[in-house]
Amino acid sequence: MDIALPIITLVVGLVGGFFIGVYYLRKQMEKMQSDPQMLQKMAKQMGYNLNGKQMQKAQQMMKNQPPVPKRGQNRKGK
Repeated sequence: MDIALPIITLVVGLVGGFFIGVYYLRKQMEKMQSDPQMLQKMAKQMGYNLNGKQMQKAQQMMKNQPPVPKRGQNRKGK
C-alpha cells in the first residue's frame, strides 16, 4: 500500500493534467482566431514576423479550419 498510493496518485495527476492542458489549449486557439495581436505574438515566439497580408491569410486559415471534435463526438457527425 505504501508503493501503490503514490503510483496511483501520479497516474491520476498525469491524466488530469493532460485533460486540463488540452482544454486550455483549445480555449487559447479559439481566442487566437478572433485576436490578431495574440496571433502576431505567437508568430513572433515561433520566430516569424508576419506582415499585414500574411496576418490576414493566417486568420482566414484558422477560421476556415474545421473545429476539433469534442470528446465523445464522432468526426463524421453520425
